[in-house]
Amino acid sequence: MPNPTAAMLVIGDEILSGRTRDSNMNHLAKALTAAGIDLKEARVVGDERGTIIAAVQALSKVYDNVFTSGGIGPTHDDITADCIAAAFDRDIDVREDARAMLQAHYDRAGTELNAARLRMARIPDGATLIDNPVSAAPGFTLENVHVMAGVPAVFEAMVASVLPTLTGGDPLISQTLRVERGEGDLAGPLGLVAQRYPLLSLGSYPFQKDGIFGAHLVVRGHDTSMIEAAMADLRAALA
Repeated sequence: MPNPTAAMLVIGDEILSGRTRDSNMNHLAKALTAAGIDLKEARVVGDERGTIIAAVQALSKVYDNVFTSGGIGPTHDDITADCIAAAFDRDIDVREDARAMLQAHYDRAGTELNAARLRMARIPDGATLIDNPVSAAPGFTLENVHVMAGVPAVFEAMVASVLPTLTGGDPLISQTLRVERGEGDLAGPLGLVAQRYPLLSLGSYPFQKDGIFGAHLVVRGHDTSMIEAAMADLRAALA
């Protein structure tokens, strides 16, 4: 039975402008791989209502899970929650359990829960809250879309909250062979081994460092014995 699938939607003008370097996709990919959920697609979109809504609707129809990051903070350009609500034709308003979480957090900090911060308690109807042990403001899940903060520490905490609630499959296993030869010499043997193991994924990733060049040949799959057999064939083919 195939593993569940996932897509990621990274939201934010700051990502597209290059001002902020995204690390959340890398973290999510590793976490999903370990959980046996196959990340199949990732998109980056700006803070544009129509674009976000269209992307959410498209991805949620194709994949078992969609993870978003960014745009659920207290400022005017944090529009993700409203877009998710619109994508599923749901009303959105301040929810009392989310308000209570924020109130308790800001009371402990001696800070006012003002109108801007209260925006982070606006949750679409029917959504389930995602715990945020870092800064209290919750994410949420609506249908198969998991909506999370863009700040890496918060995003990672929310991923840890969500993953145990999802159905996973077989973790993806990989082994790597470092070869100090050009890809032109490796392509033939690699292709032949790939043909023998159609259930595995074989890839070549070139490197060049300190005057040395070559490639990392990576074999991925869910069957350890099959991976080991493919690696043995690959070593023999390159000997």
